[in-house]
Amino acid sequence: MADGESRPTEASPVSCSEEATEPQASPGRQQSEALPKTESQPAPGTDAHGAPAAREAAVRRVMVPRWIQLVALPLLVLAVWMVAVAAGPVLLIFAVAGVLALILNPVVRRIQRARVPRGLAVALVYVGFWAIIATGAILLADPIGDQIAAFSRNVPSYVDSADEGLQDLQRWLDDRGIDLQVSAAGDDALDELEQDLLARSEDVVAFTRDVVELLVRGIFALVLVIVISVYMLLYAHTIGDLARRVMPSSRTAEDDFPTRVERSVARYVGGQLAFSAIMGTSAAIALWIFGTVGIFEDGRTFAVFFGLFYGLMELIPYIGPVLGAAPPVLIALFEDPLTAIWLVLLFVALQQLEGHIVAPLVFGRALRINPLLVIFALLFGAHLYGVIGALVALPLVAMLRETIMYLSQHLRLEPWPVATAGRPAGLLHGAPSAPCPACGEQASAEDRYCGKCGAALSGEPPPDVAR
Repeated sequence: MADGESRPTEASPVSCSEEATEPQASPGRQQSEALPKTESQPAPGTDAHGAPAAREAAVRRVMVPRWIQLVALPLLVLAVWMVAVAAGPVLLIFAVAGVLALILNPVVRRIQRARVPRGLAVALVYVGFWAIIATGAILLADPIGDQIAAFSRNVPSYVDSADEGLQDLQRWLDDRGIDLQVSAAGDDALDELEQDLLARSEDVVAFTRDVVELLVRGIFALVLVIVISVYMLLYAHTIGDLARRVMPSSRTAEDDFPTRVERSVARYVGGQLAFSAIMGTSAAIALWIFGTVGIFEDGRTFAVFFGLFYGLMELIPYIGPVLGAAPPVLIALFEDPLTAIWLVLLFVALQQLEGHIVAPLVFGRALRINPLLVIFALLFGAHLYGVIGALVALPLVAMLRETIMYLSQHLRLEPWPVATAGRPAGLLHGAPSAPCPACGEQASAEDRYCGKCGAALSGEPPPDVAR
């Protein structure tokens, strides 16, 4: 997490030696000469012609020796995989808590600017966070309660309408001499359903016990996520400094690794909010059109409510679209089954549009990830840990992508010798050696960098040697 300023840049050894050889000048001249010369060194952020310079040009890469590439990196990948397999649920809890802390950390930092202690700022953010959730639940409770009350009042009429429909169908069959008792079949089906429910009462009790156990475990995991995220926010400075010590050093505040990771998660949050807004607005417009043309009358009346609820449910992967479509479909089902079928087709079309076009494009642009990787991450996360896995898959992929980009810009892999015609690879056969111009160490002709001091043997600027 980014919560501190980046470390100051070190002075170049060449510039220090140049200043040491110049004669002593007056104080005014010393102040003027302390600044870089405009004709030899361009202004920060520009090249020799005054144009903005690429960020990578100012990065001093760390060279990764070949033995680390051959031994340490494979062992590190294997160790991470073994830990993930052995403690997957624990890592999932910490991953959810970390994503939540990264989302809330910018808000905590803004509150701190008002000279509020960090502990109090964290408490205010969490109180406000849960207050917003409770307020949203209260605001949604009244419309939902009204719909439930209206549904309860209309249940007898729905039952009478269904009974009249069965009687009409029975008369139509009798008039045409078709020997089929629809009404009797319906009564028999209800009796069989009642007997089946009584016979399976033990299964119902076992299912209820499993639901209660799952609910308790979910509440326990939620409490753990909240507690761990609070500690992550309180110790954000320490975590950020640890990340800076582990990762290669950066020279600008914009290139700071914790800052870049935090911004990647912020882009995910912005993409998720935009995605929910797009899908909620689309559902509201579609339901309003259905109500206007007479397919679903309540769609025009409650278009805003249905669209808002559908957009909020889109925050939940996979089951969110189903939960968002449930209220209008259930209402239409008891009014007219044909209308319910039309609504089901509508929401299926919206879900296909969401999964194949809107989600890959929105998240691909927000996270700067290929849309195919977005789909793969959602499917992979859902396969491993269900809904929660799909929920945290995209922010974790965004963090992984930012980490890979940072390492690719700050690390340089020492090249391996390549066998050519007439000259075999230096690892297998002897090769002419030449001394390093910096330290005098003997180096193979295939080596581009000195194995002792890291100096470039081909005249390139020497990279930092990995610690």
